[in-house]
Amino acid sequence: MKTFFGNGSGSNFGKIVAMDRFDSGRNLSPIRQVEAYWTALLTGDGIPMRSQVDPRGLENILEYTFILERIAPGLARFRLAGSHLNKLAGMEVRGMPLTAFFESNARTAVSGVMERVFASPAIADLSMASVGSLGRNRLQARMILLPLKSDLGDVSRALGVMVCDGVIGATPRRFTVSREQVRAVSDVHASQEPAFQVSAGFADEKAEFKRPGSHLRLVASRDD
Repeated sequence: MKTFFGNGSGSNFGKIVAMDRFDSGRNLSPIRQVEAYWTALLTGDGIPMRSQVDPRGLENILEYTFILERIAPGLARFRLAGSHLNKLAGMEVRGMPLTAFFESNARTAVSGVMERVFASPAIADLSMASVGSLGRNRLQARMILLPLKSDLGDVSRALGVMVCDGVIGATPRRFTVSREQVRAVSDVHASQEPAFQVSAGFADEKAEFKRPGSHLRLVASRDD
């Protein structure tokens, strides 16, 4: 099954950040890696396009990675989701709302955070916990949400990573939020340094992107 994030057309599309360019990239957490990747795509024009995001730049963390689509104020669904998220849910999560991963008493707060990501726009970093019970150990988790523009130019997509520490056990696992940090993208622009080199690697004819096991799956063949 084909899985492809970007279309590689245009001078700003198809940019790849090779993770081995980072200092000891394999030792960085997936959260740090995806934020560094997204930051490297930032330009003076603002938020990166969804079509700029290419799986070859995130190859070693695809199982933790996802793409969200905003479908209403405070509500976003999974367009793409890595296998780690499917394992936590005990099912395929594409098409599901992000709030399905949270306990009912945390969903209003999570919806508020998501709306700030799209409307401000902003970066959200969440620390989460899932309580233990019969067949389940307590889990700690981290999630980051990074805003993206759709092909129409509106900020209605988000690139994210979710990672857990511990044995998943019985599913589905749902979480509460123990800490949230939301930073305006304008603050990131103000403090940005040219730390990473972004290479446009699509001069050659595009080839199908195939990965054994298909960590990420498309909800539809075209993501607007």
